[in-house]
Amino acid sequence: MAIEDYQIDSGEEKTFTIFAFTENKVGLLNRITIIFTRRHINIESITVSESEVKNVYRYTIIIKTTYAQVEKLVKQIAKQVDVLRASFYPEEETVFQEIAMYKIPMSSMINGSQVEQIVRDSHARILTVDPQYIIIEKTGHMEETRELFEKLSPFGILQFVRSGRVAITKHMKDLSTYLREQEEAYL
Repeated sequence: MAIEDYQIDSGEEKTFTIFAFTENKVGLLNRITIIFTRRHINIESITVSESEVKNVYRYTIIIKTTYAQVEKLVKQIAKQVDVLRASFYPEEETVFQEIAMYKIPMSSMINGSQVEQIVRDSHARILTVDPQYIIIEKTGHMEETRELFEKLSPFGILQFVRSGRVAITKHMKDLSTYLREQEEAYL
């Protein structure tokens, strides 16, 4: 379903992914998050990383809200001086993953074959083996990383961390094409 086909008048809350492409400027993250605070919208996940264009950074922000609210938010984000482009997509228009890491005591490996089987069945992998602990990595959706957490809990989880969502849109227009079109419009 393309964003144009999305039911604009729906007051139903859905999960949206906001992408903001920016210059790397001090204070920009704060200015962007203030927009959400003023509207009392909780950010479910936020990640910032380099993009496919040199010196341009991608903010990936996940929120649950209505179409009307996300549309207003993106317009406000786009008005920020250092923002080159801002857009949003419903969840079904993106491909996304998260990464989780689990640290469990090495003593849980007494039942090693059971832990190894859980790791294998979950399509996870062991990153580090230390005399005191092992670290396991799982990439997937939040439900998958949560499920592995539940399976490993009986063995004693010493530490757990899950990243924010990283996402890519399903549509084909890339950032460099958009930036080139913007540059040509100003010439």
